Amino acid sequence: MARLAFIIAAATLLCVVGCSKDLPQVVPQEEMEKVFEEVKTPFKRGLVIPGRDGLAADSPSVFHKDGKWYMVYIIFDGRGYETWLAESVDLLEWKTLGRIMSYSEDSDWDVNQKAGYLALVDPKWGGSYELEKYDGKYWMSYLGGDASGYESGVLSPGMAYTTGNPTEPHEWSRLDKPIISPKDPDASWWDNVKIYKNSVIRDPRNLTGHPFVMYYNAKGNAERIGMAVSDNMVSWKRLGSDPVLEHGNRGITGDAHVQRIGKLWVMFYFGFNWDNTRTYAWDSFACSYDLVHWTDWTGEPLIKPSEPFDNRYAHKPCMVKWKGTVYHFYCAVNQDDNRGIALATSKEL
Repeated sequence: MARLAFIIAAATLLCVVGCSKDLPQVVPQEEMEKVFEEVKTPFKRGLVIPGRDGLAADSPSVFHKDGKWYMVYIIFDGRGYETWLAESVDLLEWKTLGRIMSYSEDSDWDVNQKAGYLALVDPKWGGSYELEKYDGKYWMSYLGGDASGYESGVLSPGMAYTTGNPTEPHEWSRLDKPIISPKDPDASWWDNVKIYKNSVIRDPRNLTGHPFVMYYNAKGNAERIGMAVSDNMVSWKRLGSDPVLEHGNRGITGDAHVQRIGKLWVMFYFGFNWDNTRTYAWDSFACSYDLVHWTDWTGEPLIKPSEPFDNRYAHKPCMVKWKGTVYHFYCAVNQDDNRGIALATSKEL
């Protein structure tokens, strides 16, 4: 029976990987336009978590639990990044609850940088947005580093987890080393300097041959987005030696946030200074059938600088569709370099 179970499992894996190869690699323009119409958010409400007292708020990620909404976001205070938690009943008004990853002295690699991003949020567009457990734990990937200052030194992705209540502020546990690093022997031409934000989804179809998929942006010269995969959320390996989304040798393509809209996977991300014609930062998206081959949207940005609170950068998207309304959380930076988390919506609220 054990041998039969192994044969069935192996056959299933081959079928899934083979089926993913049969999926189209390019998304038609008419499908891209449908996605744009579905996700666009032209109505800006303003800051929902402003930077304050010299602190910069950044990189929102949102989940839903027990009738309330929660946002994990990061704070930069000059020393480095810490990760905080906020709460809302309506996605509009937010109250900060406390830290969930703080500076520490008990690590040789992430003492001064712990910028967390929720992992395994239900990826269905308009779905539950609940955190999924794996191995009895909630998970959060993060940007870690030991140097102080703004994204200084070697930066690598780490993995944190908790068996406690993710809606209550408490320190999450962390693995004792990075899950991948720019210093790895298999680091490539595009991710061998720094690795920045990382975003982890669970793929029930195993399109890559693995259930857990991480997208991360990294620097060689420019910043590009690539991917890694895992079978257990602890051991990770790069998938391929090239990025999956890039825009040449300038600027930034970064901060992927992935959801599934119908048969399409949609990667929301931000761009900056690709060709010297747009020196601001803006949010856009790309689409895929197989999680590996991505078709980029070439039309209008989902959001771009326009208001006093975001007239320098409007970037780093976290998207939620709830009860017919799209909520687009993003990092807003103005000309005075004040940085906070803002909200735009698909309709006026």
